[in-house]
Amino acid sequence: MSTDEPRWLDAEEQETWLALAALLVRFPAALDAQLQRDAGLSHFEYQVLAGLSMTTGRTLRMSDLAEFAACSLSRLSHTAKRLEGKGWLRRTPDPEDGRYTLAVLTEEGWEKVRATAPGHVAEVHRLLFDPLTRAQYGQLKSISRRVNDAIGPGRACPPGHGA
Repeated sequence: MSTDEPRWLDAEEQETWLALAALLVRFPAALDAQLQRDAGLSHFEYQVLAGLSMTTGRTLRMSDLAEFAACSLSRLSHTAKRLEGKGWLRRTPDPEDGRYTLAVLTEEGWEKVRATAPGHVAEVHRLLFDPLTRAQYGQLKSISRRVNDAIGPGRACPPGHGA
């Protein structure tokens, strides 16, 4: 059993952590509230549809879409089923390898993304970019990349959509 004292946060680290922890809860909740109010979508549902809209052919393997959306295949499958019920997404076997399933954004799904995107982007501007300076954009991008690198591999953009 180790007797080493934990590496506690100093006062500045604790203030920074608490501010970030609040942001990690409040920012997604604010985006979710706007999307629910204006489009009847959760932020996660929008992320799935928007992720597909950014890919070549608006099509992606479910496993790749789950990686992009940072979720389990099970959660994505439940969401895909709801989105299929609304006519915004369809699933089909991958013709290149039948072991995989493709998620395809339907024309109705594309129209939903197009109709929803302006309000969502306006909310992202209002909550994230408007309070910051241009110099802070670069700082936030650099900080986000460094923290994401510390977390480990992940995908910043859906496959088929350049960075």
